[in-house]
Amino acid sequence: MKTLVLITARGGSKGIPNKNIKPLAGKPLMHYSIEAALEVFDVVDICVSTDSAEIKSVAEQAGLVVPFIRPAELAADTSGSNEVILHAIDFYEQSGKQYDRLLLLQPTSPFRKKEHIEAALAMYNSHTEMITGVTETEANPYNILYEEDENGLLQKSKKGAFTRRQDCPVVWQLNGAIYLINIKALKEKGNIALLQKQKLVMDKISSLDIDTPLDWMFAEFVLERLTPDAGR
Repeated sequence: MKTLVLITARGGSKGIPNKNIKPLAGKPLMHYSIEAALEVFDVVDICVSTDSAEIKSVAEQAGLVVPFIRPAELAADTSGSNEVILHAIDFYEQSGKQYDRLLLLQPTSPFRKKEHIEAALAMYNSHTEMITGVTETEANPYNILYEEDENGLLQKSKKGAFTRRQDCPVVWQLNGAIYLINIKALKEKGNIALLQKQKLVMDKISSLDIDTPLDWMFAEFVLERLTPDAGR
């Protein structure tokens, strides 16, 4: 079964300027994802989709060949992952390369490792539409999440007769680290949001998604204090 690995790295990050290529513990952030992919897949099956010549150059420093620059219409703030994924699939099909599944690795997940990728691949079978990385959410809607009603009063976001946090159902949060997608199912349904999802449970550290400066500071702390070998 052939797998296309897609690492999406748009330029123009606003929260953390040049986030995808900013050095984290001395290494460009996106290199963590590239190196994890190279531990499992052949370089010819790994694609970085970017609109930035600078990001392209940084990806090539890690040993990849970046086959295209993403069209500008797929690089706006409003552009979604779905369109970027379909563009990459179409590019390879037009080049004569057919893949059965696509592994989306976002460069903002530096602690996702080879073991997580291999676990997702091992879960995949002929009935799979999507496997997605998750972690148990601390913001359980049965317990601490509230919504405002028409009178301006807070009501439980999800109703349930639970008196203790421990009694609430487990609720999973997508962590953005791994999406393993059945390409045929994606083409049939047209959008990854419509695919049936199976969970790959990951720990809190491996699930870290760097989106804010505070996330970045925590990632530096993890690399420097808790897992000094993580920057391998």
